[in-house]
Parts: sequence; C-alpha cells; structure tokens
Amino acid sequence: MNPAGKPGKTASLMPVEVALARLLEMAEASPIRERERLPVAQVQGRVLADDLVSTLDLPPWPNSAMDGYALRVADWTGEPLLVSQKIFAGQAPEPLKPGTCVRIFTGAPVPADADCVEMQENAEVQADERVRFLESMKPGQNIRPQGQETTVGELVLPAGTRLGPIEQGLAASLGCAELDVVRKVRVAVLSTGDELVEPGQALGPGQIYNSNRALLCSWLQRLGCEVIDAGILPDDLVTTRARLGELKDVDLILSTGGVSVGEADFLGMALREEGELALWKLAIKPGKPLTFGHFRGVPVIGLPGNPASTLVTFALLARPYLLRRQGVKEVEPLKFQVPAGFVWPRPGNRREYLRGRLENGRAIIYKNQSSGVLRSAAWADGLVEVLEDRTLMEGEYVVFIPLSEVLG
Repeated sequence: MNPAGKPGKTASLMPVEVALARLLEMAEASPIRERERLPVAQVQGRVLADDLVSTLDLPPWPNSAMDGYALRVADWTGEPLLVSQKIFAGQAPEPLKPGTCVRIFTGAPVPADADCVEMQENAEVQADERVRFLESMKPGQNIRPQGQETTVGELVLPAGTRLGPIEQGLAASLGCAELDVVRKVRVAVLSTGDELVEPGQALGPGQIYNSNRALLCSWLQRLGCEVIDAGILPDDLVTTRARLGELKDVDLILSTGGVSVGEADFLGMALREEGELALWKLAIKPGKPLTFGHFRGVPVIGLPGNPASTLVTFALLARPYLLRRQGVKEVEPLKFQVPAGFVWPRPGNRREYLRGRLENGRAIIYKNQSSGVLRSAAWADGLVEVLEDRTLMEGEYVVFIPLSEVLG
C-alpha cells in the first residue's frame, strides 16, 4: 500500500523523507568525536565542536552610535553648551563636566554622567565654540548600551554551527584567537565500471569520461571534507575487494554506480561478502537506486551513476548525512515557494527534482531533464521540486531549492 492507502506503483518505493531520516539516524550513531584547535582565520567551513560562550560584554561600555555631541539631557535648557572635551574611538574619557557637552565620534566610549548623543547634523558650533542644539533630545538617544550584543556567560554560537565569515567575525569580536572544531570527515570517493575513463585518456569503444569523480571530489572539499580519491573500480570482484580493503581510516566510502543485484555489480558483491548492504528504491527522480551499507565496519553510500542522479541524491541525502556526522543540527537546505513558469501535464509516481532557474520571479526548467545530462545543472541555479502524482499549470507554486544552498 502507498502512503495514501491505495495500491500503486509507489508501494515499493521509499519516500525521500524516510530515506533521509534513516541516513541521519545512522549518522548520529557514528558521530565524528575528534576535534582540533585552529586559528579563527582558518575555520572557514568547519563545524564548531563546543558552545561559544561570551567571556565579555559586547560592547564592553556604552558607546556612541554616531559622530556628534554627548551631554546630559537635563543640563540642556535650550542654550548653547560649552565643549569640555573631545573623545575619539579608543580613548578613555573623563567624566562629563556639569553643564557642558563633549565632542564624540562613532564607537567612542560615552563619558560617565552623559545620557545622550546628538548627531552633528543637528548641532551648530557658535563663534565662541559653544554648541547650539537644533532639536529636542531624550535620554539614551544614539547610545549603544553596554552588553547590547552579548553579555558575559551568554551562549553566542552553539556546538554544531558551521562556521563562515560572519561566525569568524563574531568569534573575533569576542576576542577568540582560536576555536575547537570537529575534525574533517575523511571520505573515499570511487566510481565503478569498465566503461569509465578519466579525462585526458583516450576513449575506447563503449567508454565515457568519468564526470562524477570531479563533481564529488570538488563538492566534498567545499563541504570541508578530507577527500581520498579511490579512482575507478573495474568490473572484477577480486580487485574490488582488494581496493576496498586498502581504504583504511576513512569515515565513509562514497561510490557512484554499480551497486544493485546485477551479475556485474561487484561492489555490491564485496559488501555482501564482507559487510552488509541495503538497497533502497527511492521515490525520487532522478536517482531511484541508493545504497547504504558497511565494508569491514566502514559506512558506504552508493549513489546512482548518472551525473544528474548523482548530483540530486548527493545534495539531498549524502550531504545531510555528512553534516550530521559532524554534529550539525540544521542539515536541510533552505527552500522557498515560487510560481512555476512551466506546465507539468503528466503526474509521476516519484518526486521529481528538475534542474531549473529563476527568471522574473518564476521557476523555469531546462529543456532536457534526462538523468545523464549534467549540462542541465550547469544551466540551472536550483532544483525545482514537483511532488508525486502532481500536475502543474503555469503560475502554480512549486518548491525551489537554490544550488547555492547545497553546494557548500
């Protein structure tokens, strides 16, 4: 029976959400616990190992939000005030003298007893160097209070946060020179099949160039993984078993193609002999066949071999698995709804991820959605999700997943 309670072609297909949940459960069962301490400047793309808790108030003292004049509002009666000192950022001020104002610049500490900063555009310097204020003022105006951003002991970034330029800047603002991060996931990438040839070599009869190696190795590096290029596995059981045995000290073996129940699927045979193998038929297009198993205790994810299938299943399933292994909580990409700029007249029994892009606020799709056409993804800037058993008229809303959300 399918989820709706009716028999149909989807009865034997696993929903995408179920496959993702299983992969994340397996990832949580074998987390990467080792860590390393790195300079803040070197943690781009890494995962924070411990909570980042503030050890200071930020800002550490009340400071001016703009260039102007600091004063106590109660001292101002409408008459010009004498300037008693000048304060630049980085200077320690003297307390405010009663009945005076202070020339102050953005970021400079507000002197004790001052409770307002008036912007210089609303002030006039008189001939006697007194300052006349042109508008009414109120206490707290244009002053950033101590601890406005964070206070001592406050959680700033939780463990499991992926660190980017903003997080690096925030850590630096708290005085952190180094951070503890989860060590990189070590991923061995291999492709299977005698039909594959690496670029630069001559093609023989029936052979094609291996595009998945370049796609996945680059993608994994962008995700902060340590990549072990295991090359191409030939269609030979003895060689396959030996090559897999050489992949020691890795956290994941990531393969493309050649794992099913066919007589030429030697990777699957090796996994069955020396580990375990689960074959999932997913309700997803492109990318129906997916494998998860172990070889001598090492987790193995087998992705479909067609390039667009590899891209979609890595983006939606393998990528979240790798992030969760490192302790990242939010692993699913940002999605949003946009009007369809195309018609989808024929419902399918699998959820489809069409390579598309946004034009004039609408999602349009590449003309050829074949799983073997990687050019469709180079043209696209996102994946357009079409649900199972759904037709679309132009203007109806679809889910759009930007490629920028999954490529890094």
